Amino acid sequence: MSSTPSAGVAAMASAAAGRSSRPASRRRRPAPYLLLLPAVAVLVAAMGYPLVWQVISSLQEFGLAQQFGQPAPFVGLDNYARLVTDPYLWTVVLRSIAFCLVAAGATMAVGVGVALLMRVLPTAVRIVLQISLLLAWAMPVVASMTVWRWLFDWRRGVVNWLLTAAGLDFRGHNWLQEPLSFFAVAAIIVVWMSVPFVAFSVYAGLTQVSEEVLEAAQMDGASPAQRFWGIVVPIIRPVLAIVLLLQIIWDLRVFTQIKLLQDAGSIASETNLLGTYIYQLGTGSSDFGTASAVSIFVLVLTVALSAFYVRGMLKEDES
Repeated sequence: MSSTPSAGVAAMASAAAGRSSRPASRRRRPAPYLLLLPAVAVLVAAMGYPLVWQVISSLQEFGLAQQFGQPAPFVGLDNYARLVTDPYLWTVVLRSIAFCLVAAGATMAVGVGVALLMRVLPTAVRIVLQISLLLAWAMPVVASMTVWRWLFDWRRGVVNWLLTAAGLDFRGHNWLQEPLSFFAVAAIIVVWMSVPFVAFSVYAGLTQVSEEVLEAAQMDGASPAQRFWGIVVPIIRPVLAIVLLLQIIWDLRVFTQIKLLQDAGSIASETNLLGTYIYQLGTGSSDFGTASAVSIFVLVLTVALSAFYVRGMLKEDES
């Protein structure tokens, strides 16, 4: 009688050991890694070469002679040393981070609100809203910027006309002349272009929230705010995290909207962000060495801002 329980315990122990050893043996198999090699090779070829070229260029000095085919001499870390002591660079960095955080935060707030609205709207209305968002998202940037520049035009813009008609004196007001109003307009445009992506992503996450769980919480007396923060947000937290990370990266490197608004009439030195500053150094001044150094700095800054999400993913993998 006593040998039976011990035999059962031994059998369960051996089965558990077999289960624990099988995943380890699967991890040691080379087949999954071999299947990943083509994708890794494409990523290295597509992203590795430009990165290496940027690093090499950041260690060189480009001038007038290089425009006539002379090789660029290596100057080591001189470009980086000059940037560290350049107060204008740090002004642009702080300006870019502030704009990035404001735009990304506003985009997340509006996008989550639109996603929650799509969840409660009737089917026909929801489809119309989704098509409208998709059309706004698919519109080419240059085409949409043409419309936005016309809306905020200081001579015949619709925004000034509407504000003046409402009793406010905005006749001839140039929104792009002052840095504060310039970035307000830029933030509105960037948020408008980014909201559809956030709304669709969050709405897809909301579809995984069980209605039965929400109804049970409502029957227990939970308010809408309590159901949202206590049930919905924890379930869709991974979606919110990756979408917020992507928004921070995109808004930190925004270029087209800022450049087109600058061309419409603003002082570039007062409205430069990192993207337009790199363009000004490289294409405008042909200082490709300094422009490459700033590009590497932006890469490091992007990694630093996204480190919290990467650290979270590593912790989830370990657990």
